[in-house]
Amino acid sequence: MRTIHTEGIRKSFGKKEVLCGIDISIAEGEIFGLLGPSGAGKTTLIKILTGQLTPDSGSALVFGKNAAAMEGSDRRRIGIMMDNFGIYERLSCMDNLLLFAKLYRLPPAAAEKALAEVGLSEAAKREARKLSKGMRSRLQLARAFMTAPDILFLDEPTSGLDPSMADEIHELILKKKEEGCTVFLTTHNMAEAYKLCDRTALLNDGVIVECGNPAEICRRHDSRCEMHIRLRSGQEIVCPKDARSAETVAAYLREDAIETIHSTEPSLEAVFMALTGRKLM
Repeated sequence: MRTIHTEGIRKSFGKKEVLCGIDISIAEGEIFGLLGPSGAGKTTLIKILTGQLTPDSGSALVFGKNAAAMEGSDRRRIGIMMDNFGIYERLSCMDNLLLFAKLYRLPPAAAEKALAEVGLSEAAKREARKLSKGMRSRLQLARAFMTAPDILFLDEPTSGLDPSMADEIHELILKKKEEGCTVFLTTHNMAEAYKLCDRTALLNDGVIVECGNPAEICRRHDSRCEMHIRLRSGQEIVCPKDARSAETVAAYLREDAIETIHSTEPSLEAVFMALTGRKLM
């Protein structure tokens, strides 16, 4: 079942066309990543899918309905995390969530549950302005989790975080997927996309230049199709990645002679650079 579907989405600001005919279809329970550099159009697409912007042309359907015309009952099925979206600096963590709970007619217990879910119960009374960047990101996630959403829209959720804190955010996202939540994730971090996403679309200047499972994309663009073998003797062996090398590799394995073996699939970043001539950062 598709939870998000777009056809021919176009959006311009002034003379600049930011999205140039976007077609995507996202299944229920899938983590879908939109990977691209800053200014590629990622945030604009999220704003269209969440009804914050209207496309110039094309259709954007969420839960089978026009995203721009979603009613309150459907909007409560969506959780959004975007930059400082919905964070009030002088309010405590708990008061931030209680305010949001009132807007969505949720009981106070929903705020307590969301804080516990992201590990911020002990910081409930701390003002948002006194939070570390990692804690702020978790508070934003708590806000997105409060309505028990069917779809999460996460715009650069780990931007600026250190690796250990990013891993904590990743675990929270993967837990939501296990619960059946669909996740639409934007990032310019190719390692994050590779780790989290069932499918990833590479977006450049408003155009999707490639789409698929991250590992499949990398294999698809492996022009060298080689294996690089380092033997325990220090010798480096390069052989084709096909049946012709089967006996050679088997012989080295029988002799316990192999120290490392690697295939030549490029990274997502290398694929993006090959297709667009630019870096993701």
